[in-house]
Amino acid sequence: MKETKNISRSRAQESSAAIEKMYITMRHLFNRGFYKPMGISGDTLREALLALRPEIYGNIAEEKVELNGLLYVIERLPMGIEECRFINLTSDEGYSRSHFKAIVPPKRRRNCYRIDEEQMNVEITRGRSDIYDILTHLTFIFIESHKIRNRVLLDDAGEVSRDWMKLEHAVSQTKKLSLIDKEKAISHAANILGRTFEDVLNIYDAFGSEAAPDRFLQIIFWLGKLAIEEIVSNKKRTITFSPILRERLGHHIHGEIWATNIKEVLKEKGLLDRPIHVISANMHSVMNSIFATTVLKTQFKDKSDFFIYEELSKSGAHEVRNKVEEVALKHGMISLPDTSGTNIDVQIFDTSKVDWAKSSFPNAKFGDKEPVLIVMDYAFGEQAYETIDELLKPFKKDILLNVESVSIMGKAGILEGGKGDIMIPNAHINEGTADNYFFENELTADMFEGNDIAVFAGAMVTVLGTSLQNRDLLKFFHESTWGVIGLEMEGSYYQKAIQSASKIRKSVPHDIKVRYAYYASDNPLETGSTLASGGLGTTGVKPTYLITIKILEQIFNVK
Repeated sequence: MKETKNISRSRAQESSAAIEKMYITMRHLFNRGFYKPMGISGDTLREALLALRPEIYGNIAEEKVELNGLLYVIERLPMGIEECRFINLTSDEGYSRSHFKAIVPPKRRRNCYRIDEEQMNVEITRGRSDIYDILTHLTFIFIESHKIRNRVLLDDAGEVSRDWMKLEHAVSQTKKLSLIDKEKAISHAANILGRTFEDVLNIYDAFGSEAAPDRFLQIIFWLGKLAIEEIVSNKKRTITFSPILRERLGHHIHGEIWATNIKEVLKEKGLLDRPIHVISANMHSVMNSIFATTVLKTQFKDKSDFFIYEELSKSGAHEVRNKVEEVALKHGMISLPDTSGTNIDVQIFDTSKVDWAKSSFPNAKFGDKEPVLIVMDYAFGEQAYETIDELLKPFKKDILLNVESVSIMGKAGILEGGKGDIMIPNAHINEGTADNYFFENELTADMFEGNDIAVFAGAMVTVLGTSLQNRDLLKFFHESTWGVIGLEMEGSYYQKAIQSASKIRKSVPHDIKVRYAYYASDNPLETGSTLASGGLGTTGVKPTYLITIKILEQIFNVK
């Protein structure tokens, strides 16, 4: 008789199953229309997130409260959301025309509205990825809030610890705390959070702002307060999805408006019959790469181009940035701030109006018709499919666009190397489904050699959300025959749209060229190098501009 083999799952397999479970659960809850995150309906999400233990959420599975993860999440959610028991995810339903003031989180472009003391509305105009992002972050902060509750609630009748009463007293102060009072409050907060005084002191100011220097204490207090009320008074926090959002999601409503706006401007300016090159990047690198060096050369004598780009990237450099923009607008650049709800601004460059002798590309060579560049700001996850799919469709159903290339320059997590390194993919793999998109990349690793930046080439994985990444799954992708070099959120969605438009629907040329290059914003396999460890600072300037210049050199037939 054969002995039954004991089959056990690896951590990578468990993590993959947890991500799939979260993905399916979030779609189910969305279709249902509402759920209580700390009730029975939220159990599956909480369990899956705790099983996954994403790198970005650090100590989520431990008793102590995770501070870096909390900061990462708070920066991506609207101010005051920790005080709200009802969170309503809506479509663009006209709140911008009301008296409600839009609250935009510092690190995510989404409009949010505080309806009353208990309710926050969050506008979803960027597709399902936005919903996964928000629900994952909310699940995390609710788990952390119950860690606080566990440490301060002494019995079911509502008796609380002395530390909690002292924190409540500090939070009730209307003026900025003195140094002594602040340190007393930090001491009590550290006990509540299960962290050292130093841990809390080091991160305290990162939560604050000029208007609310002691916001850290407010966040901890309100998270704990609502968690206590859930247990003592059964006042459960509730997340709802508006009927309009459920009706509109997946129908490319915002993407269609966005793409039509662009095509209308191309028609108005007589640019529809010209060769078009689409570039997904930020709103400064293409403009600066073409114009900045010549505009600012007298101001920055004997300085390298990259020195000038770093100066332009500094937070207080409005004056020099405006100089460059002014020249760009006079020489063929059209600025299209977003009005569609996608939060994706656009610049159009009519290269026939550029004085190439006074640009950074004096040797630019074109055929009969000078190209048009459409530069779009970064899309967010699945939104990349919606926007590019709509952009590559014919205008008014019968005017085909002559799109010669689509170039994607983005930020990504790297699995071998560090912040600021460059990744050149040859395929995108969809996490959770293993759908894969192989392509001929016009950019190669050799093009970037000799610039003191490490360059890696290989497949990349498109993830459901940066906040779901865990070490075991990423190690599997990196070390197995998949040979994945990095992870990002949009690649496979871009490629899916490009392939369908060029190979199946024939709305753009069959031989359309694609260029993908990413610079590393973090290494989720390295402790202390995840996204929660902070931004790139000036480290990202050189790779950003290096990638942009290589893309433009190909479009302008330089070298």
